[in-house]
Amino acid sequence: MPRHIACLSFDFDTWSGFASRGMTTPTPVSRGEFGVVGAGRILDLLGSRGIKASWYVPGVVIKTYPQACERILREGHEIGHHGWSHVPPAALEATKEADEFALAVEAIKQLQGKGPVGYRSPSWDLSDRTIDLIREHGCQYDSSMMGHDCQPYFARRGDVCVADAPLQFGEVTDLVEIPISWSLDDHPHFEFFRVGGAVMPGLANANAVLENWLADFEYMTRTNEWGMLVFTFHPYVIGRGHRMMMLEKLIDGVTKMGAEFHTLEQVQQEYRDRVKAGIA
Repeated sequence: MPRHIACLSFDFDTWSGFASRGMTTPTPVSRGEFGVVGAGRILDLLGSRGIKASWYVPGVVIKTYPQACERILREGHEIGHHGWSHVPPAALEATKEADEFALAVEAIKQLQGKGPVGYRSPSWDLSDRTIDLIREHGCQYDSSMMGHDCQPYFARRGDVCVADAPLQFGEVTDLVEIPISWSLDDHPHFEFFRVGGAVMPGLANANAVLENWLADFEYMTRTNEWGMLVFTFHPYVIGRGHRMMMLEKLIDGVTKMGAEFHTLEQVQQEYRDRVKAGIA
């Protein structure tokens, strides 16, 4: 039987993404803090539809807003590793990356009594050490790369990539990669950003973005007997009124196409089972 999965994932960054870009004045902090308001709205919606989602929370956010994080956990959602700060691993030197990774694991253990199953890097930019750290700390999957749109795969480590030579493929690991895409992320579509001389205009029409996202899911149903699509949201982005309406329409639209909603933790286990059974 055909089976098509929609994964709703939420990067609960609040102000940490702004701070990682040096934006620590009151207005960007308050802009990120709206994410706590947005998270409450999202949890209300998910609860009303009986949907479980995956939430990726930096350690500094867990420590700043423990009650909000406890509600996510209490209502049965997955909490994944999203760094300690929101500085991307590729921008950290080796010792700092390892220290921050461990701090975030400890924050999640203190919150839920066990370590995370999954990892998603801040800003989706891994270093050449990150895959090893993920595995060393017992995570079973990563969701930071883009090598497919609707099929998981096993991540590689140790690729050698330079501009003037063919890519040298590294070792295939036992870490499941659950791929993502900037096109299925709310942030580049909707958020206006001005950092230095660079401007991200954002502020797209929500219905136009919704049309694209529904078409991606429909295409998956046409071309794959089994597939999954990961939608990525930020509570301070999607939590605005007209975008919450879009999220409702997205849920309704993919449901009409036969979607089942699962966490990324569930998807990685199902993928492993399919590989073991020889059907993936």
